[in-house]
Amino acid sequence: MTTSITVTQQRTSYVTEATLLLHFISPTLQLLFSSRNPDLYARMGSISPTSSPQFLVIGAGSRGNAYARAVEASTTGTIAAVAEIDPFKRREFGERYIWGREEQPRSHQSFGGWEEWVDWETRRRQNGGDEAEGYLPITGVFICTLDETHAPIIQAIAPFNLHILCEKPLALSLSDCLSISTALSKYPPKVVSIGHVLHYSPHNIKLRKLLTHDQVIGEVVSIEHTEPVGWWHFSHSYVRGNWRRATPEGVGSLLTKSGHDIDFILWLLCSPSPLVGDKPHLPSSISSFGAVTHFRKGRKPKAAGAATSNCLSCPAEPDCIYSAKKIYRDRWLRNEKDTGWPLKIVVPEIEDIVQSNGWDAAEERLMQKLGEDYDKSITDDSAIASRSWYGRCVYEADNDVVDDQTVTIAWDEDPVNGQEYGRGPKHALFHMTYPTEAQCERRGRVYGSLGEVTYDSHTITVHTFADNQTIVHDIPKQAPEVEKSHGGGDWGLAGAFVQAVQNVDNSMMTVAEAQRELVGCDLAEIILSHAVVFAAEEARRERKVIDWQQWWSQHGVLLI
Repeated sequence: MTTSITVTQQRTSYVTEATLLLHFISPTLQLLFSSRNPDLYARMGSISPTSSPQFLVIGAGSRGNAYARAVEASTTGTIAAVAEIDPFKRREFGERYIWGREEQPRSHQSFGGWEEWVDWETRRRQNGGDEAEGYLPITGVFICTLDETHAPIIQAIAPFNLHILCEKPLALSLSDCLSISTALSKYPPKVVSIGHVLHYSPHNIKLRKLLTHDQVIGEVVSIEHTEPVGWWHFSHSYVRGNWRRATPEGVGSLLTKSGHDIDFILWLLCSPSPLVGDKPHLPSSISSFGAVTHFRKGRKPKAAGAATSNCLSCPAEPDCIYSAKKIYRDRWLRNEKDTGWPLKIVVPEIEDIVQSNGWDAAEERLMQKLGEDYDKSITDDSAIASRSWYGRCVYEADNDVVDDQTVTIAWDEDPVNGQEYGRGPKHALFHMTYPTEAQCERRGRVYGSLGEVTYDSHTITVHTFADNQTIVHDIPKQAPEVEKSHGGGDWGLAGAFVQAVQNVDNSMMTVAEAQRELVGCDLAEIILSHAVVFAAEEARRERKVIDWQQWWSQHGVLLI
């Protein structure tokens, strides 16, 4: 008979009084730091707080705002400047996090894009560092712009020798990832982090601790991990939205949507840990299969008619679950009255419209945006690709990224110093799929030599064979604004980065220590996880199995 025990994970208490360096850290970050290195966490408690790190946010969209909220609410960091090409987004961001509603921005606080800030910072340094009144030098940068801009931005700011957190992906190709590594290596090391938020949620921190530190199911044999994207979410972001097209090299949603899921699997099975040892256990082979199963012209309802391309004029719209009117107007505007994501993506100024002119005016503006469309016979493709079209028929869009994909990663036996435990043969199966009720609520199962673990985004269930016992670990819910940010991952990531920056700049840690103990990875590991994605996409496109060592050696650089 199976015995079931429910365990509620308690939030780690503060180690001393409010004067501690970590007094400002949320329970998420306390759990993160204390689980990685309890001795270090205790030592840090005897050090007094120091000056606030100053950060520039490049890109004031949803991700820039997510990190800014986390920095402002849970760290001692300061959002000091913003670089954003859209005037409305730039002003709204600045009023919220930098200069306030009643003030105007100073010259060092607001920039019309990253190039403008680079020019300004270059002149400032050439002039001997003369600063405007109230200016404090920027300590680090959050890069939250479109994916294709990440590599040129990092290469441009590398000479400034700043700490960098880049939203995922780091770059759109392995060559660009390696170019970033080369650019940063020319200067003294600084903290580098990536928007792989799954490392930093309380749920996943607990899961990794159970598997790699506590080894509750012995040696891991295999893992099945699923990302249910959500039926309408996929249509919003990957059919109508910014990430609907593959890169020039044919890399698609596996990178832009599921890159941090691949990274999560490597974090559990590959990265240095008490289970794996100090040397990464690198994969041996990678395969992948996927297709555009639904969002294509062949699936278009006959009632829609061949000429219809927009939901607002479609005769089949009342019966279509992907109706833009139903998703954006009926659900989010009329029923939820929620001006955040996704409405704010469709109409960035919608919150201001509601406050100034009411919901009817907001609906009118929303319908105007949904009515915007193009004619492929007369509209240049570059113009079509340059923006999102949220009223476009999902069966007539210009999307080409797969909506259902599996990736299999295998590891061979790789003993170190004669020790095989933790480095034996194993494999992982990842599945990303669109037609789900759940939205990004990851779930999975881990099979071990002594038991098995099942997990979703809220609980972790451990069953051990020897005693036939089942223990359920319930992860406490956090505040709503934290919980909806990747289960606390956004806040954990931002907090870990800020803490790492502060510790390095105040000579409390070396960069290597901060990367290992706080960020939890370094640039080499970041590039490794991206490389696995690129290899998997090559395997999918060419219908082959990738030999990892051979594939990696062909690219001429061995980082790990």
